[in-house]
Amino acid sequence: MSKRFTVLCFFLLAAACDSAPSAPDSQPQEEVAGRATVVHAGQSIQAAIDAATAGDVIRIEPGTYRETLTVDKAGLRIVGLGGDGKPGVVIQNPGGADDGIDVGQNGDGFALENVTVRDFVDNGVVLNGVDKFLLSRVTTISNGEYGLFPVFSSHGLIDRCTTTGHSDAGIYVGQSSDIEVRRSKAYGNVLGIEIENSTRVGVLDNESYDNVVGVMVVLLPGLVVKTSDGVQVRGNRVHDNNRPNFGTPGELESFVPTGSGILVVGVDRAVIDDNVVTGNQFVGVGLGSSLILAALAGLPPSAFDDIEPNPDGVRITNNRATGNGGVSSIPFLPAVDLLWDGSGANNCWLANRFGTSVPDPLPACRRERGPQSSDNPPSNP
Repeated sequence: MSKRFTVLCFFLLAAACDSAPSAPDSQPQEEVAGRATVVHAGQSIQAAIDAATAGDVIRIEPGTYRETLTVDKAGLRIVGLGGDGKPGVVIQNPGGADDGIDVGQNGDGFALENVTVRDFVDNGVVLNGVDKFLLSRVTTISNGEYGLFPVFSSHGLIDRCTTTGHSDAGIYVGQSSDIEVRRSKAYGNVLGIEIENSTRVGVLDNESYDNVVGVMVVLLPGLVVKTSDGVQVRGNRVHDNNRPNFGTPGELESFVPTGSGILVVGVDRAVIDDNVVTGNQFVGVGLGSSLILAALAGLPPSAFDDIEPNPDGVRITNNRATGNGGVSSIPFLPAVDLLWDGSGANNCWLANRFGTSVPDPLPACRRERGPQSSDNPPSNP
């Protein structure tokens, strides 16, 4: 959840009491001739970054490097050596540092591959205003709030990454566009994968489990970007997200309902398709207004006046959402496989396998070919 939203919440409380996203390039930038540098165990990665120029590749020998990294130049590729059963590269908090790797707005074309970032106070890898980036086979462990944290960024790919132990989101994409998160794993976080106030983002073929919420696609107030549109969540395994909420008390993430598989909150024209969503005790796939978060956090609806909080044009199709529900973590909503709070317009469901839903029946989508479906029946697991 956005830190800016937290500031807004405290201020208010004090005062009052289906088109697919365009696929990013698999490479972060066009080929630029550069040098190859090797950082040996015991040397400084930051020193190699400082000496690099556009197009350089920095290869890091296996070992533990106790330092923080700052990148503020374009076109750098940082690659850890080792892995596949061999010792790898670990970037470890040297003591009291907030962020592990911080890439600024001059860092277009940044690539980070095959490293582990762990135990930083706030975030593992931060990208702020970066265009054309690649995060591949990056592991983040217990980095305070966020593991991977691109914001105001675009045309990026997060591929085959693993993240665990974060009190907000393991993989977060915020106020960004044209990004894919794919073939990655998120477990043991509050939010496994979070897409916030973003457009044309794909969450594809990931696994998210043992979080408070597996995947959350959300529109929040108080941010620079006021809309969210065209997010795809497709082909993911989202299961057993029943971890007790360990978000920082008073922060918005501390109010999200445990036992949730996929939540779509306030976002327009999202497509939730071909996912397997099982074993989540509250809800398999839930769709609702951002105002639900206001109610959970004890905020007045006016806190959300700068956004249109209701989801419109969302399609939830071809999912297997079975074995969810049974334990409601929101007093005013039931625990079921498929849930809609009734907000928004032109939202529909089609060809899902599920046992329980609210409402029953759910509004049916018009099929891509042929007349509108007459029903959206539950089916046995």
